[in-house]
Amino acid sequence: MDENGQRQRKGKRNLLTPDTDDQESPDTDAENSSGEVTELVCLESDLKDGQMMEVEVGHHNVLLTRTEGRYSAIGNQCTHYGAPLSKGVLLGNRVRCPWHGACFNVLTGDLEEYPGMDCLPCYKVKVQNKKVYVSLNKKSVRPKRIKSMGTRIPDVIHTILLLGGGSASLVCAETLRQQNYGGRIIMVSRDDLLPYDKTRLSKVMNVESDTILLRRMDFFHQYDIEVWLKKEALSLDTDKKIVKFNDGSVQSYDQLLISTGCRAKSLDVPGMELKNVMMLETPEDARQIHSACIDCHIVIVGTSFVGMEVASYMTNKASSITMIGSSELPYQKTLGPEIGRVTMTTLEKEHVKFYMNDMVTEVRGVDGKVKEVVLKSGTVVPADVLIVGIGVNPNSEFLRGSKIEMDSKSSVIVDKYMRTNIPEVFCGGDVAIFPLAMAKNQLATIGHWQMAQAHGKVAALNMLNKAVELNAVPFYWTVLMGKTIRYAGYGEGYTEIVMKGKLEDLKFLALYIKDDEVTAAASLNFDPAVSAVAERFAAGKIITKKEAQSDDLSWLKIS
Repeated sequence: MDENGQRQRKGKRNLLTPDTDDQESPDTDAENSSGEVTELVCLESDLKDGQMMEVEVGHHNVLLTRTEGRYSAIGNQCTHYGAPLSKGVLLGNRVRCPWHGACFNVLTGDLEEYPGMDCLPCYKVKVQNKKVYVSLNKKSVRPKRIKSMGTRIPDVIHTILLLGGGSASLVCAETLRQQNYGGRIIMVSRDDLLPYDKTRLSKVMNVESDTILLRRMDFFHQYDIEVWLKKEALSLDTDKKIVKFNDGSVQSYDQLLISTGCRAKSLDVPGMELKNVMMLETPEDARQIHSACIDCHIVIVGTSFVGMEVASYMTNKASSITMIGSSELPYQKTLGPEIGRVTMTTLEKEHVKFYMNDMVTEVRGVDGKVKEVVLKSGTVVPADVLIVGIGVNPNSEFLRGSKIEMDSKSSVIVDKYMRTNIPEVFCGGDVAIFPLAMAKNQLATIGHWQMAQAHGKVAALNMLNKAVELNAVPFYWTVLMGKTIRYAGYGEGYTEIVMKGKLEDLKFLALYIKDDEVTAAASLNFDPAVSAVAERFAAGKIITKKEAQSDDLSWLKIS
């Protein structure tokens, strides 16, 4: 099953036998007046340590696990997109989602790794007479739960200012309240929307903004998190601890998080001012692109994740689609030439035209609107719409003139605690360059949704002097023609790829090798292999080239 599929419910296993034990066992399939249901789900011997299975209790899917001799039960659907966790990877007391890598503690149901936002319900387990029973309350059971959070305490005179309205700021705010921080929290966003799921924009482009909000306004009110929309920082004075905004207002802070993200790069060529030259940054951008492209000739510049996903989405909507790429193949630097070739072929079968090793030199128009795109090779491509997806620039201009240290590309430099060079100023998300633990603390900029969330959590904990280091493993995914490629790790500088499965069958696992060790993995229809690799990375365990080349794949837990 994949993200678009529906999971079929398993039938209940009949474990009751006509012996005297049954008379001493809890009632099964019985709902008492409080709504509690208890069901016999398996024999004690059915699961060994380190194993899990899906069971059904009161028509709810439950994940039953056994770790260190103890049975536990939590909700089976990942709180991110509803993946069945029973198809994921269990290591110790943590289960990792097979789809997008979110992790949950199987003893408590608490979220331990993103991109999910919420925790899972936890259910009562009883082992009696070598039989395992699970109880839940049908009246109160929910598929997800928000971790316990505090609110503002009036006499606490302390302000934490969060610049940016993305996932890093949101998770930082929530983590502060989960830790019972009682001061003032202000989140400032230049968007006109509350924090939303940005990963959806290039996959479902006619999306309604309301459907992708991560939290609604009543949530922020309930937990005393102030949200200022349509407001942008213009300057920062770290000596006075104040930020000036574009509306003329000034806000002081005690601690600051810079998580202003990045913006799409534009092409530096004539004609970019023409109508129907578009870039994808917001839900409104996505909807406008969707509307403009229907039954039109579209040209997409950039053959990495955004460009390829937009092309995939438009295959049954636009009259023609032309892709312009500066490399020989799509994803060449990230996923490698083999996967790049497969993705290119997949879209070519849908009549997408590629011009690779080429670049745009001019955009021509008629009556102020795009008409054609001129390439360096001399090719002229007809275009009603031009979509540019060639990378991003950090939103850090407001830091110029401040004492915040940045690298040559204007990313903010932080340590493993998400601290900048200035005390009480932290940074996270796409605008940060940070030491990646699994890459021997090499400084990296990684524009993944899940990594920004991890930054927000670590920043919050260190604001509260918890001394927690960033240890998250990068995990992302991309969707092409309804098929999901998953990726975990940090493969930059890899020298070799070990391939499992068959590329031509669209069922494969790529293991990226550097210095005789696996540094990253990508897969298609090979679940939960990438999650298994991610768990090895998270545990600090080395995967050798020899292990990667072995025919024994049992450690990947492929079903």
